[in-house]
Amino acid sequence: MQRPVQITFHAVDRSEALETHIREKITKLAAFCPQMVGCHVAVEMPHKHHTQGKRFNVRIEAHMPGGQVVVNRDSSEDVYVALRDGFEAAQRQLQGHVSKQRGDTKHHEPTWRQRQRSGASGMEQE
Repeated sequence: MQRPVQITFHAVDRSEALETHIREKITKLAAFCPQMVGCHVAVEMPHKHHTQGKRFNVRIEAHMPGGQVVVNRDSSEDVYVALRDGFEAAQRQLQGHVSKQRGDTKHHEPTWRQRQRSGASGMEQE
């Protein structure tokens, strides 16, 4: 990656194990998408009502030439589960972004209605 990896924590205790886990996830993401030039991961625990429990919010921004992929996950009471879900979603979005750039999009045959509108119904008129 051209830019340094940024990892930020908000209202979450920073730990070496958690930071190492995030860096490993970023490395796997960069191997999947070599065009990635930078990545920022933010882990936070927003202030919510105490009956909802402690839920972690993970935000992943993957920067590439021609755009970026942003994932927000506010999902789990376990920070590692929230990170897993966030990075899986980021990988799916990156996969879509990469296939769009390569032109690997599906080309569907026109529907009956589209053919009718264009005047190419396929039936010869006498």
